[in-house]
Amino acid sequence: MTIRNLDDLLAEGVSGRRVLVRADLNVPLDKQTGDITDDGRIRAVLPTLSALVQAGAKVVVCSHLGRPKGAPDPQFSLRPVAGRLGELLGAPVHFASDTVGDSARATVDGLADGQVALLENLRFNSGETSKDEAERGAFADQLAAFGDAYVDDAFGAVHRKHASVFDVPARLPHVAGRLVLREVEVLGKLTGEPERPYVVVLGGSKVSDKLAVIEALLPTVDRLLIGGGMCFTFLKAQGHEVGSSLLEEEMVETCRNLLERSAGKIMLPVDVVAADAFAPDAAHDTVPADGIPSHRLGLDIGPETVAGFAAALSQAKTIFWNGPMGVFEMAAFANGTRGIAEAITKADAFSVVGGGDSAAAVRALGLDESSFGHISTGGGASLEYLEGKTLPGIAALED
Repeated sequence: MTIRNLDDLLAEGVSGRRVLVRADLNVPLDKQTGDITDDGRIRAVLPTLSALVQAGAKVVVCSHLGRPKGAPDPQFSLRPVAGRLGELLGAPVHFASDTVGDSARATVDGLADGQVALLENLRFNSGETSKDEAERGAFADQLAAFGDAYVDDAFGAVHRKHASVFDVPARLPHVAGRLVLREVEVLGKLTGEPERPYVVVLGGSKVSDKLAVIEALLPTVDRLLIGGGMCFTFLKAQGHEVGSSLLEEEMVETCRNLLERSAGKIMLPVDVVAADAFAPDAAHDTVPADGIPSHRLGLDIGPETVAGFAAALSQAKTIFWNGPMGVFEMAAFANGTRGIAEAITKADAFSVVGGGDSAAAVRALGLDESSFGHISTGGGASLEYLEGKTLPGIAALED
């Protein structure tokens, strides 16, 4: 795989040239205030944007936010992101109130060398996510008109065959940004010859969401530690009562087969924190994983499980973690996720946090991000990469 990167573009000279940057600025917003609650993805693209600004490029940034239905929706506006991006860059970011319309054209035309503009949410236009190639291509033509070169620094979107990710690079000289290059290098270590023992921690709610990556990882990992809501389907497959815990009944037989084929690699919780209700103040206590009361639901892994998982992690030389161990957003059910995260930071291993809720948990729990080898910005993209899938956004950058 040969991909030109940002340094190649900078070496050619970008002063006075318009550079269209696809970023992943899909940050969480407070529903009441509209404030950004986690700016990790904005900070992740700063190295690429700063390098272009310093080189005198006219930088045009585009991104999606949330899942609007192909039309403008104020709750998904990128305007708050423009403000925060400007604060982090130390200079105003010019905001276009549309994506490819009059405001966008005027904003881009008005840029001076070294200035940055942010276009409104790409998904306010149906062409961005359309499965119709002609519609998607027409939108890509309009976007590409804003650039003399294209940089993809949106790793969190490279698994999507969207106009700004897949079609625009076919219309402009294209390179990978600093973030995308780093993500591909790191994940390449995991799919190549990782230093062993190689331990993977998977959490999150559904087995069905992680089935493909489990299938891909089982032959290559030394231990696979499973927590989060998905563990209850595995526990059910072992014949245990799981009460009213999250359960994918249709996946029980699949989990049973995975356990049989795993040659003992899969570790499941031995105790869980079971509550009377899904609520931050619900009555709860720790129970054996094979003794969850019928009226209760598991919302976190228990302390014995944390200790067992931590022991496995302490032996690892390579670690990949994707998915929280419990409902970490509620303090009473955050100890499992915190315990596993802390165990990863203490291990003498190269560690990768696989984006999504895991990355959010690291920041929400106040853990030191620098204690991890790499925190990915793309949960779904990182999983699909590990599955061995061709990612459209990466394929579009190949020469």
